[in-house]
Amino acid sequence: MKHGAISWWQKGILYQIYPRSFQDSNGDGIGDLPGIVGRISYLRDLGVDAIWLSPIFPSPMADFGYDISNYLEVDPVFGTLDDFATLVGAAHASNIKVILDLVPNHTSDQHPWFIESRSSRDNPKRDWYLWHEPRTDGTAPNNWMSEFGGSAWKYAACTGQDYYHAFLAQQPDLNWRNPAVRQAIYDVMRFWFRKGVDGFRVDVLWHLIKDAEFRDNPPNPDFRLGRPPHEALLPLYSTDRPEILDVVMEMRRVVDEFSDRVLIGEIYLPVDRLVAYYGRDLSGAHLPFNFALLSAPWNARAIAKLIDDYERALPAAAWPNWVLGNHDRPRIASRVGRAQARVAAMLLLTLRGTPTLYYGDEIGMQQVAIAQDQIRDPFEKNVPGIGVGRDGCRTPMQWNAEAHGGFTASVPWLPLANDYVHDNVANLAADARSIFNLYRALIELRRAMPELVAGSYTPVATAGDVLAYKREYAGNALLIVLNLGADPTSIGSDMMEFPGKLLLSTNLDRTGETVSGGLDLRGDEGLIIRL
Repeated sequence: MKHGAISWWQKGILYQIYPRSFQDSNGDGIGDLPGIVGRISYLRDLGVDAIWLSPIFPSPMADFGYDISNYLEVDPVFGTLDDFATLVGAAHASNIKVILDLVPNHTSDQHPWFIESRSSRDNPKRDWYLWHEPRTDGTAPNNWMSEFGGSAWKYAACTGQDYYHAFLAQQPDLNWRNPAVRQAIYDVMRFWFRKGVDGFRVDVLWHLIKDAEFRDNPPNPDFRLGRPPHEALLPLYSTDRPEILDVVMEMRRVVDEFSDRVLIGEIYLPVDRLVAYYGRDLSGAHLPFNFALLSAPWNARAIAKLIDDYERALPAAAWPNWVLGNHDRPRIASRVGRAQARVAAMLLLTLRGTPTLYYGDEIGMQQVAIAQDQIRDPFEKNVPGIGVGRDGCRTPMQWNAEAHGGFTASVPWLPLANDYVHDNVANLAADARSIFNLYRALIELRRAMPELVAGSYTPVATAGDVLAYKREYAGNALLIVLNLGADPTSIGSDMMEFPGKLLLSTNLDRTGETVSGGLDLRGDEGLIIRL
């Protein structure tokens, strides 16, 4: 594959922004679009190629924007459509693409569509949502569970039926078997494409189609106490139905009406099911998000296996992608520790495929402990005490050592980490060997080396805590060697082809070393070597 012939979403680095927490411009303690505009130069200097914004649409904020009441506007807390146009213009002027979060599975219960739908059984929009008679004993129509706890059915006394909600009761699911619903959402996509949007990340894509007969989900034999209650059932009939792939193809056809756009799917499924969302002959999502690293045990053998399994499962010519963190999962630096967070950075930016970087991971932001009276996340409120809360990975970006980390002039909507005075962009940019400068060096190397973008991936057999692989392109090869353990280790020349020249260490201190006859790795160190 020619390096120049691949698309921006293949060679680029995606950067997820949680808009509430990136930069506040008006002193209300909540991040906004003008705040992001003011940080475009930061994003350009970091070297990312696209920003994905979590939802910015009008919302009652029951689930912080994932409950949309109007798909065609901007919530006043974030700004205006004019502010959005300014953001797109500023991003594009810096060669940064803009990806929006599309939430087509459900709306807010305040959306005009649902207000109409619930008003009477014969309303024209009744069939835009999933209404069902309760059972004869008055209980819910079936045993489906909400991901946020309790039954997924809510009784509406005004019409004597239940509606289905995979998440909060304030987030009724749309009926994707209804062609009118599909067309309405496709028109939403076209509206934003015409405003210059470069693509969509589609929320809970695998949820869109439900079983036409609403059959009960079977019990999960592997369920154990302490896990979220909805995991007690296998979502056989409420997610990942065969018809979903036709919907994804339709969605892709809308994307393809516009040039050079991308369709990304949020899909939490085993790899063999995940890759189906690329579609027949790659006519589905360009990038079904690969979340394997989010829950993987952090050891070399497990990660080597999941990379191999994913590479093997990919359809021919499908483009891979990797994710280390997002707004729903604990921060990588807290999950694997500060030292391994640097190794994780090298892994993310040297694997084959498109990397997605979560805001703040480039400065090693930690999961923040949230006091009881500061909890905002409805998931934690509904299912308390088992560690499902997402507030801790959504805290404000740490820009500098000023009050509130330079994020806001007032009280932030969520507390900042206690370490923000030390761990912030300004401090870490000035520290030549910081994790921030490691990210910058990795991104710079990735831009300079076609092997890291378009090269093949070949695992190298290693043992213990060492993960190694080669990236080869046009006769040139890079060797990536990662020590996922805390102890130093050595690799003999029988396992690797030496000599080589060391291009980058995660410690940012060995560039230019010649490697021959063997390789010494410090604990928690990763290396990139030109062979």
